[in-house]
Amino acid sequence: MLLVAFSASGAACKGDRKKCEEVCRHVYELTFWEKADAEIAAAPAEEREKLKKRKLAMLSAEIENGVELCINQCSSANNDDMNACLLKAKTTKDVVTCTE
Repeated sequence: MLLVAFSASGAACKGDRKKCEEVCRHVYELTFWEKADAEIAAAPAEEREKLKKRKLAMLSAEIENGVELCINQCSSANNDDMNACLLKAKTTKDVVTCTE
């Protein structure tokens, strides 16, 4: 979702990689926890804490596996307005709105 938005708005200039990393990590966390929280809530009460810890470990691995590509696409897109919107996003619905 985010990668498509960045690649579709590519530009010749390069954006701030540090800001892009912040944006990418924020969006990854939002989308990850929206799904994970639903899974955790659906799990039996006695399993939730263990599942939350597993999900937390998975989040770190997923971010590290995808963050560099996201940063590259974000910096190539050089879209400060979209980045500012994404950093303010509180839900994945907000993320979609930012990328439209």
